[in-house]
Amino acid sequence: MMIPVLTIAGSDSSGGAGIQADLKTFSALGTYGMSCICALTAQNTKGVTMVVNTPVDMVKAQLAAIYDDIPPRALKTGMLSSAPIVEAVSDFLSDHTGIPLVVDPVMVATSGAVLLEKDAIEVYKKKLIPLSSVITPNIPEAEVLSGQAIRNLEDMKGAAEKLMALGPQAVLVKGGHLVEEAEDVLYDGRDFHLFKGERIETENTHGTGCTLSSAIAAELAKGHTLIEAVGLAKVYMTGAIRRAASDSLGHGHGPVHHFWFYGDRWGKIE
Repeated sequence: MMIPVLTIAGSDSSGGAGIQADLKTFSALGTYGMSCICALTAQNTKGVTMVVNTPVDMVKAQLAAIYDDIPPRALKTGMLSSAPIVEAVSDFLSDHTGIPLVVDPVMVATSGAVLLEKDAIEVYKKKLIPLSSVITPNIPEAEVLSGQAIRNLEDMKGAAEKLMALGPQAVLVKGGHLVEEAEDVLYDGRDFHLFKGERIETENTHGTGCTLSSAIAAELAKGHTLIEAVGLAKVYMTGAIRRAASDSLGHGHGPVHHFWFYGDRWGKIE
């Protein structure tokens, strides 16, 4: 049985992040991927050179078409670059609740390009985050949303507590940006759950945030609990990064290998 999962995000022309990474992840994890494209970007592993936002009416039309025919079992949001787009998506989803929603508050690309307009941050806080089953900020995103600096594991826990006050069901603060620790902190309002990560020395990290949040959404769609989904997503993400460390593309921050578990067969013609 096919399990439909939806991504609401921006397109990455080089295929390593955004909608393209989400759809690859959904497929790799055995689900059926659908998309609502909220922005077109011209980018590669070296950076983003242009962004064009999708007209709000088109965003609404894509969502209406999907839900009218193939309602998803779970969904994630990624790059929603403008306040009107965040508001439109939030309004639609507030009328279509009842399934897991993973909110990845994409603000800055791996290359450093800003992907979220400043006035959209408050709309995120007031309208979208309260609808989420879990939000998945990295350290810089968690600092912006919580208003505090994060230098260690205890800071991550403190930021998670502050972010819970915005109304999500859970918060996953990703620790990849810290030098000493690579742990992710999941907080559900009662308990902290730590997910140790293997720190892999590589520049090939393009699309890691998109990929992890998509993996969590896919596993939730398959019926796993949030703790199980995060654990499974971490295993998948670690394999994708490890394989990319020895199999890179591009001249900047290369993409991860979404189909790493296919082994040596991937890319070979029999």
